[in-house]
Amino acid sequence: MGVERKFVKSGLDRAQIAEYFGKQLERAGYGGMNINRTPMGTQVTIYAEKPGMIIGKGGKTIHKLTHDLEAVFRIDNPQIDVQEVRVPELNAQMMASRLAGAIERGLYFRKAGHNMLRRIMESGAHGCEIDIAGKLTGPRKRTEKFVAGNMLHAGNPAMELVDNGFAIAIKKLGIIGCRVRIVPPSVTLPGRFMTVKGAEPQAEVSKQPGIAELVKPPLEAKPEAQVLTQEPKSKNPVISGTEEVIKQQAGTPQEQNAEHAIPEGNFEERMHGDVKEHKHAGYEYWHPASRMHKTEEN
Repeated sequence: MGVERKFVKSGLDRAQIAEYFGKQLERAGYGGMNINRTPMGTQVTIYAEKPGMIIGKGGKTIHKLTHDLEAVFRIDNPQIDVQEVRVPELNAQMMASRLAGAIERGLYFRKAGHNMLRRIMESGAHGCEIDIAGKLTGPRKRTEKFVAGNMLHAGNPAMELVDNGFAIAIKKLGIIGCRVRIVPPSVTLPGRFMTVKGAEPQAEVSKQPGIAELVKPPLEAKPEAQVLTQEPKSKNPVISGTEEVIKQQAGTPQEQNAEHAIPEGNFEERMHGDVKEHKHAGYEYWHPASRMHKTEEN
């Protein structure tokens, strides 16, 4: 057998085994499989939502699957290992099977596609693409796409980093194919970079030569103004020590501007500026001569 025929037969066997598991383990939530050849035999890993249903009571179901792989598909010493899928929304095969089941039950395809896309993106996927093809509406078949996030379409990263799942929904008008492609959150997309914010450089403050510092002299505290209080005058005033000080301070400029007093009768007169003042005998204060005097009644 040539090398080309060997690869073609290996791919055909994988497709037939995947289809067989999809039909037998539909109720268990089949989510794909992986085949690895070892010196001790062939290791077959099955991913499912309910591993207990694959094992069966007393291992009856898993023994039947092992016998079919060895007898029907001619696999040498198959050993089946069952792994539980923690997050079904990030498994493309499970989501494709659920989408096909929802369309078979009569749910509108556009509503089913948007709901499935939202659930996948809310689970943390980098990107998702859902293709629904078939006789959806109208007499001709067409394809409806639902895309969100970042998706890889070509090259080796599209084959290794993207999880693919396919399922069919059988309707009265024909078969509707459902294909789901998911980029898991654990995948690092090629060509994507992140900027790391470094420490901000500290600005160096250098003192320019030739500039002298200006220092203002401290302000001298002003002495507090002395507040003098004056008691109201009475008919027969009694001169206190504070009033005497006030009169001495107030009389100083008056004595400088006033002329000498002219004694006459029981009072003394003087000219204070343009005002004529006099002082009665027995009193110590001066007042204008034009002021009316009260007469004492006996």
